[in-house]
Amino acid sequence: MTTATRTTAVEGEAELRVGPLELFFDLVFVFTITQLTASLVHHLTPGGLVRVLVMLAVIWWMYDAFIWLTNAMPPSTHPRRAFLLLGMTGFLIVSLAVPHAFDGSGAAFGWAYLLVIAVHTGMFAAAGVARGSVLRMGGLNLVIAVLVVAGGYLEGSVQLALWTASLALQIANPYLVDLPQFHLRADHFVERHGLVVIVAFGESVVALGAGAAGHEELTAGPVGAAVCALAVCIGLWWAYFGHDDDERTVAVMAVLDDARRNRVAIRVHNLGHYALLLAVILFAAGAESAVAHPTAGLSTARAAVLAAGPALFLVANAGIRRTFGLHPLLPRLVAAALVAATVPLGTGRSALVQLGAIAVLMAAAFAWEERHRPARG
Repeated sequence: MTTATRTTAVEGEAELRVGPLELFFDLVFVFTITQLTASLVHHLTPGGLVRVLVMLAVIWWMYDAFIWLTNAMPPSTHPRRAFLLLGMTGFLIVSLAVPHAFDGSGAAFGWAYLLVIAVHTGMFAAAGVARGSVLRMGGLNLVIAVLVVAGGYLEGSVQLALWTASLALQIANPYLVDLPQFHLRADHFVERHGLVVIVAFGESVVALGAGAAGHEELTAGPVGAAVCALAVCIGLWWAYFGHDDDERTVAVMAVLDDARRNRVAIRVHNLGHYALLLAVILFAAGAESAVAHPTAGLSTARAAVLAAGPALFLVANAGIRRTFGLHPLLPRLVAAALVAATVPLGTGRSALVQLGAIAVLMAAAFAWEERHRPARG
């Protein structure tokens, strides 16, 4: 595989495109989204939600570190590809361990996570980044891995505390490794995160299939719920991709100096996209239940996650757009508030009614937005 290049006037350097192996890597990562969604569906309690929040954060932060890695050293040689495939294998094992990570599979999760960190640190050491930064990053990553492995052998609140501590170190890591010295390629970075979001949307579609699997025949109820859920997915897609926001994002990031660009990348793509992925998981968990029982009222918890997913996605997306000067924002924020208020429809009427209301609200918000959107350029 060779990295395709084109000339970009914005950055004044050859454009770095996402390669097939990176796409393959993303497809393995989406299995994590599937596993976390299944875990939430079967443990839809405050404790179950907290565990999903922590596992997603721990996994996503390290996965995003591989996006930074391939930005610095594209997998264009056989040795690089081999190590990236090894890291992919580690993520697969981590994903397999997700459903029972807090009650039996924590050790497997931890050791696979250690493998992922070792591959990442080793590859970054060969990427030409300042040696001092690599050493600091490697040392912190080792502490993080120790916390995750140790937590895997424990249970309950102690395990959760150790994994939360590892997450805190991950968040602090970029600010302790002389991040400004890292030259981030905006075109590749933005494209790669957009593709991860697309792949995550696929999990919502998979959840619809899982919900429909319990029906012996497809009647109007499950079909209607699935169609409404797909309409909501289309709305999420439109929120992220509908106005070619990625082009504006690249243009804004490309003119920043390395230090500012990297800080924006941490805030928007590491933290902001964590919120987007969490939103997809919440919606997928709610949509699976909605398609399984379309004409029945949902429990409060299931109706809440069904509404919380799109609402959180719209709020996080609005925050990201604000960072890059993209407007208008008000329609999305109003829609998020109204979507969050649909919970009584799911509990008092039916899942189908709530899904339909969410789809209509999102469509109305984007129609309002079109009428008030600034002229392109």
